Amino acid sequence: MPAVPESLSGNQIRDKFLNFYAARGHQILPSASLVPEDPTVLLTIAGMLPFKPIFLGQRTPEFPRATTSQKCIRTNDIENVGRTARHHTFFEMLGNFSFGDYFKEQAIAFAWELSTEVYGLPSDRIVVSVFREDDEAFKIWRDKIGIPPHRIKRMDEADNFWASGPTGPCGPCSELYYDFHPELGDDNLDLEDDTRFIEFYNLVFMQYNRDAEGNLTPLAKKNIDTGLGLERMAQILQKVPNNYETDLIFPIVKKAADIAGIDYATADEKTKVSLKVIGDHSRAVVQMIADGITASNIGRGYILRRLIRRVVRHGRLIGIQGVFTPEVAEAAIALGEGAYPNLRDREASLKAELQREETRFLETLERGEKLLAELMEKNPKEIPGRDAFVLYDTYGFPLELTQEIVEERGITVELPGFEAAMEEQRVRSQAAHETIDLTVQGSLDKLAEHIRGTEFLGYSEPVTTSEVTVILMGGNSVESATSGDRVQIVLDKTPFYAESGGQIGDRGFLSGQDSLVRIEEVKKESDFFVHFGRIERGSIAVGDRITAQIDRACRRRAQANHTATHLLQAALKLLVDEGISQAGSLVDFDRLRFDFNCPRSLTAEELKQVEDRVNTWIAEAHQAQVETMGLTEAKAKGAVAMFGEKYADEVRVIDFPGVSMELCGGTHVSNTAEIGAFKIVSESGVASGVRRIEAVAGPAILDYLEVRDRVVRELSDRFKVKPEEICDRIDSIQGELKSTQKQLESLKSELAIVKSEQLLADAESIGEFKLIVANLGEVDADALKTAAERLLQKLGNGAVVLGSVPSSDKVSLVAAFSKEVNAKGLQAGKFIGAIAKICGGGGGGRPNLAQAGGRDPNQLKQALDTAKTQLKEGLQ
Repeated sequence: MPAVPESLSGNQIRDKFLNFYAARGHQILPSASLVPEDPTVLLTIAGMLPFKPIFLGQRTPEFPRATTSQKCIRTNDIENVGRTARHHTFFEMLGNFSFGDYFKEQAIAFAWELSTEVYGLPSDRIVVSVFREDDEAFKIWRDKIGIPPHRIKRMDEADNFWASGPTGPCGPCSELYYDFHPELGDDNLDLEDDTRFIEFYNLVFMQYNRDAEGNLTPLAKKNIDTGLGLERMAQILQKVPNNYETDLIFPIVKKAADIAGIDYATADEKTKVSLKVIGDHSRAVVQMIADGITASNIGRGYILRRLIRRVVRHGRLIGIQGVFTPEVAEAAIALGEGAYPNLRDREASLKAELQREETRFLETLERGEKLLAELMEKNPKEIPGRDAFVLYDTYGFPLELTQEIVEERGITVELPGFEAAMEEQRVRSQAAHETIDLTVQGSLDKLAEHIRGTEFLGYSEPVTTSEVTVILMGGNSVESATSGDRVQIVLDKTPFYAESGGQIGDRGFLSGQDSLVRIEEVKKESDFFVHFGRIERGSIAVGDRITAQIDRACRRRAQANHTATHLLQAALKLLVDEGISQAGSLVDFDRLRFDFNCPRSLTAEELKQVEDRVNTWIAEAHQAQVETMGLTEAKAKGAVAMFGEKYADEVRVIDFPGVSMELCGGTHVSNTAEIGAFKIVSESGVASGVRRIEAVAGPAILDYLEVRDRVVRELSDRFKVKPEEICDRIDSIQGELKSTQKQLESLKSELAIVKSEQLLADAESIGEFKLIVANLGEVDADALKTAAERLLQKLGNGAVVLGSVPSSDKVSLVAAFSKEVNAKGLQAGKFIGAIAKICGGGGGGRPNLAQAGGRDPNQLKQALDTAKTQLKEGLQ
């Protein structure tokens, strides 16, 4: 047996594990998604989670033995990431599982053979733990494997007893630890000493069922659930001081260091922590996005957004400016694509999501950091919670980020004040909601015991004879109302569709022998249809028999737009992404709006294809089939339901066979040909991961075309060209503007060079070096860079630091160092990044040339004075 383990790559460790167990009758299964089937868990947090239904007896296993490499996400110890040797948000858990097939003795034998013979771990470097009451496991390790008793540690329930929850399957654990320092001897082995020991393999013996009283009953079928940490085994076999320096993570760390112009080997500990955070979190976010998670402010989307923002924040801390996450993501994709091909398959959308999130967050940082800096100056010990809430509520600055930033200065956030402000906001929101409801719903609640709900007949009857059951004015019930009054009327039956499912309510009239009420909108409150309107003639009283008639032209418009919305969703699923789902909609008389989950914008070609497909279905004259059926039956037939929507046991299904089938209570055309035509007006983003298409259909297209025609005629008159020549004329004007802009930029550069060359005569000599530090006024960043490069070229052996104020709230800085200056230990990237912080900014770049920016022009003089002083000290 070798004295030290053999060095293996991360991929080799994974393959050897899976192949070892495959050769012993285990079925190799692919990693489950990070989005678990278990609705009680946000993310896949353990290798056993995909098998939980089997362990709970809810599903019969397809194989008696299985082995996996499961990707996992945990964020409960996120503050330790990068600070300890082994904490991660993303990790891979190698596991072997037995579903009532083999048990303790076989599992222990497998683990020992794998560890010592496959991975080559010396037996005298392995210490094991068992549950304090598990004599069976203790004897197997001692008598069958041959572990000396003093190297088998009995642990309490908190460490060595696994349970799926308060009740259900559970059992003792046995863990394998690697000893980095066996020379310290075997006396009083402390497995909690993580500088000496690392737990790398955990064997769970699932042998009991725990009832509500805590009683343990032996299971008829005993299971094995194990987990070996891939990153931990890589640290052991690759003989590196921490998981981050294994080949599973370090290439990402190295990429981030290269972007920042940093040498990891010589970096200080604080910088290394930031690089490790970037390395760990980058692995996590590419895997999450590849599994279909999009950044948002709730649930797993919030976790993704938080991780991305931590990457960006730590990038800023080490001097990276501008968008860099897609570049770091490439390193993470390259490392993981062999085991997880979906990373490369989703590369384009993955990088686009990161770029969008990073760009959005950089804008947040610009706004929030300035205010936070002011708060830290005023409150050097603790930030008031209400101020932290303003950052969160107004600037979108997450509380966790505020805490992280202020902790770097030894400052805390007063959490009770933050929570109080948050609760006040909730109360305000609830109060506003109640105010809206009370005007109608409150009155109806009082009357509900005395009157029945409204019967809706509008699917088949545009006109009905109804009885007035309730009249409300200002939220109060009245017996009658007269001409000019604004009223809310409830009928015993109605043809009016009430606003719901995104479709606006019908318009129309209520008419009696001598009365007329114009209905402007209809809403549903519990079982009542409330008709909002104004009495235009005569009077109306409770108990009156009236004729209720919808505006058929408005109904036809709503029907066309609603059915077009269904066709639009079907086309998006067919042509863009089958996984697209509705995130909201609006069906009005003159337009439709459809929100859907999609991580990227649609191309012009995709929009054209979608529009063409909808119009093709319209022209094909598909007949509607409307049926009411059980919810389970409808879903089994493939009817599309809106995610998160609650449906009754009986549902209405709108089916255009071969095109679209959805659960929907709205009104629709009986044949797609009735729509006439469909036109997409715009496509845009409304939230992270949510896109919006606005369109028109049916008669509303004529209104849309009339407006566009008027605009085209006006532009044609202004430009004195034919309509088909408008675009060429605009291109010509834009070309002239670009040419003028280039000339202006060229003149600025020339002016900067002229200004800078006047500085040559004043260059200061520091020994063998020449030094220029100066403010060039209002010169922009590009011209400043050009001037610095030109000056250094003429100086030869020396250093140039230039600053400027291109706008009232912006500072530009550049540093250009010769090779001889670099040899003195001065690097332009690090140097100018530190100087920029004086102006409230940062930056970085290469050792010989780097740029930076700031937001406080008033500090530019101090920054340049500091730069000169530091250069003089460094060059002497």
